[in-house]
Amino acid sequence: MTTNRQIGLLSLPVFVAALGYFVDVYDLLLFTIVRQPSVLAVGATAETIIVDSAHIINWQMSGLLIGGILWGVIGDKKGRLKVLFGSIMLYSIANILTSFVHNVDQYAYCRFVGGIGLAGELGAGITLVSEMLPKNKRGLGTSMVAGIGLFGAVFAYFTFQYTKDWRLCYQIGGVLGVFLLILRIRVAESFMFESAKLANIDKGNFFQFFTNKKRFSKYIKAILIGLPTWFVIGVLVNYSNKFATGLYGVNLIDSGRSVMFAYIGIAIGDLVIGYVSQYFKSRKKALLLFYSLNTVAMILFFSAFNQNDDRMYAICGLLGFSTGYWAIFNQMAAEQFGTNLRATAATTIPNMVRGALPLINFLFLDILQKKAGWTIVQSGILTGAIVMSITIVAFIFTEETYHKDLDYLELDNPLP
Repeated sequence: MTTNRQIGLLSLPVFVAALGYFVDVYDLLLFTIVRQPSVLAVGATAETIIVDSAHIINWQMSGLLIGGILWGVIGDKKGRLKVLFGSIMLYSIANILTSFVHNVDQYAYCRFVGGIGLAGELGAGITLVSEMLPKNKRGLGTSMVAGIGLFGAVFAYFTFQYTKDWRLCYQIGGVLGVFLLILRIRVAESFMFESAKLANIDKGNFFQFFTNKKRFSKYIKAILIGLPTWFVIGVLVNYSNKFATGLYGVNLIDSGRSVMFAYIGIAIGDLVIGYVSQYFKSRKKALLLFYSLNTVAMILFFSAFNQNDDRMYAICGLLGFSTGYWAIFNQMAAEQFGTNLRATAATTIPNMVRGALPLINFLFLDILQKKAGWTIVQSGILTGAIVMSITIVAFIFTEETYHKDLDYLELDNPLP
């Protein structure tokens, strides 16, 4: 369909996509890191901080879900670069505005806008890099993007540890975004998109995922294979201090530090899995290996081995490494759909996984702990078993995409 104008692994588009995801992760995890001092500073009390924090994060997650659809459609209709420019501009503005909030509602609204902006970054970057790299280098390229990008969480942690000023941390995120916008001026649009936009077909139609049985099945499975990533971060790591109490009693676990160790592991895992995929010449074999490591790490987390703070932090790092398949997961989302729906898929699917966290938390907190009266450890074990079982079933029926040529269109609904 097109004449391939392919790029190298060390090219500007890969570098810019990696830096974009770095800023994206910095912003996405910053609230988790500065949650307690920032929410208390805008009017929460010791009695209301949990409810107020949940209120703010729910607004951010809602923004991610809405933004995932919005930016995905724009990416397929107007271009991958439009999303890269628009998303970074929006969440940079949201970061700067967040640094001036004075009450919980203002904080929530700014994080909602930030969530919309954050939703577009990774999907558009992965789509652009996937379409511009040769097929035998796509996995390595996206691993570099995700591996480098995920260190944004580590940078966010140490930025707050050094400054101790949550407002300044948000301002730094805004400035990083502006710097990134300048770099993106020199990045070219995907040649596959440039060719596809000339075709008389429907582009970026989100509802096309639901009007074709085969496509709908692929879309749902693409979401389900990523569920363990946010179970690990959103439940096991986020509540690591509470799990520590349930597992071995008195502890000094800092959940923010647990997140930092987990994201170091995730970043390394995302770099490694690209080479593993390259070695096996298979996305699925690489993914299965990391699922196996993930299962071992979960068993260690709940075992008698996890009996002090040092081991808890180490296991959080191992959990992070074993869920370091975010890159391959996003890669497979992009590879399973034609050029006219690729950005929509690659942008909405990871945000659907993020959006599944409230459902996982509902099972973990409301059903198993509050209603059934289970302990936090018992609830964590069953929730993890359910999540991994669903994921493995979806994985079994997911297609291999390593050798797939991406230069094609979804043609079942041509425009008149």
